Amino acid sequence: MNEVQRAKIILKTLNKIYPKTPVPLKHRNIFTLLISVLLSAQCTDLNVNNVTKNIYPKYNKPEHFVKLGRKKIESLIKRIGIFRVKAKSIYFLSKTLLKEYRGKVPKTFEQLEKLPGVGHKTASVVMSQGFGFPAFPVDTHIHRLAQRWGLTSGKNVIQTEKDLKRLFPKKSWNKLHLQIIYYGREYCKARDCYGISCKICTSCYPNRIKPIKTKKA
Repeated sequence: MNEVQRAKIILKTLNKIYPKTPVPLKHRNIFTLLISVLLSAQCTDLNVNNVTKNIYPKYNKPEHFVKLGRKKIESLIKRIGIFRVKAKSIYFLSKTLLKEYRGKVPKTFEQLEKLPGVGHKTASVVMSQGFGFPAFPVDTHIHRLAQRWGLTSGKNVIQTEKDLKRLFPKKSWNKLHLQIIYYGREYCKARDCYGISCKICTSCYPNRIKPIKTKKA
């Protein structure tokens, strides 16, 4: 079985299990989606949602966070990992949006990736989930699963993203990246499946016996 055949099996399986894919990060607008994605680095979506549910009803625009200042932002997000670094990014990101984009989140990868604290993955999530632009955000979890399923031999998320975009139809990207995340959390866990027990792994590699080792991004 080659990678194209595996990709077809994976897409069919995921569409059957997850016909709908709600955005896991709770938000009120595209700006708060951007903030939540930024906060989710090295942190679970659940933890981010638990913190932001007490923030977004009151603070949900760039001007709100500029007015708060770094120290106040720190106190609001202190339950999230590397909160000081993230608070700094949120503050300066908000200032940049007000100064250069009239408080609006820009709609291009280039502009998003120039914002403080925003990398390619964060920009991809905002473009995909916020603006509906075809994108394929790849984090360490998707990178792990793509290796496990024989879709990439990439040593980093950049190469994995290229491989996944090549193998799957463009119209499926936005939904598929969420489907893979959901499936990984539920069935193909890092320390549970090991590439030999979930439906996708057994379908793509019926003769695999030994646990598969994946390379970290």
